[in-house]
Amino acid sequence: MLIPDLLSKQDRTVSFEFFPPKTEAGWEELFHNITSLVPLQPSYVSVTYGAGGSTRTRTHDLVRRLQAETDLTVAAHLTCVGATRDEIGAILADYAESGVENILALRGDPPNGMSEAEAVPPGGFQYAADLVAYVKRHFPRMGVGVAGFPEGHPATPNRLREIEHLKAKVEAGADYIVTQLFFDNHDFYDFRERCQLAGIKVPIIAGIMPITSLKNLNRMAEMAAGARFPAPLLRSLSWAEGKDYVRNVGIHWATEQIRDLLHQGVAGIHLYTLNHSYASMQICESLGLRSYQKICG
Repeated sequence: MLIPDLLSKQDRTVSFEFFPPKTEAGWEELFHNITSLVPLQPSYVSVTYGAGGSTRTRTHDLVRRLQAETDLTVAAHLTCVGATRDEIGAILADYAESGVENILALRGDPPNGMSEAEAVPPGGFQYAADLVAYVKRHFPRMGVGVAGFPEGHPATPNRLREIEHLKAKVEAGADYIVTQLFFDNHDFYDFRERCQLAGIKVPIIAGIMPITSLKNLNRMAEMAAGARFPAPLLRSLSWAEGKDYVRNVGIHWATEQIRDLLHQGVAGIHLYTLNHSYASMQICESLGLRSYQKICG
């Protein structure tokens, strides 16, 4: 089912994000975790790309397997970097033939040691807006999402220009926006209002990643450059002794974030799972989201 249709038919969507594992054991563990989340009736799940398209083949394999072996609606990440226009066209054609109807179109991160300009092959897509326009022109039946950055895009310190770039993606045909992770809801509400002021009217889904360990916290700080960790969160984590207490603090913080977002009419919640199910299960059960109410259909 198209994610834009889900957003119009459901009061709020709840979705989970996974990444392709590197080992066979990882594949089996991932499918066990995905299976445990199916009873939550997620609106959809998404599968990421690595930097520079480094997990491209594994991403395609996971997307096709989820499409073939589950009843889940699947969205595949697709990036501009590391692929020519023809390669991206072939990927999209393969997805369309496999029944995959949803794409998250991204500029993508360049591999280590390579500039953003070098990461795009000659004749490729320089910007996510170009990729969105291509998908909508050649695969008009696909639903297309794009990324938003409540705390600011690390490559675009000019916040006015950042919103202009986001609006360009929407004007190219993007159906909805999924945000990068954030830990202070004020950042999201400010971002949502600035989008409204700029004339961006598509649904905005809030991306939440619960902290499950101090290692996980440091990883977030590295992967989401510029991520802001509120002092009350850091204070609570400093009081936690042992990994179980750290995880409990992180899950509680994310749960309260989501509770507030739902009360403020968010279009959807997108949980970055890091391929584990426990935190997502705890959050959804605490908020009564085990059997998510579908408003239509």
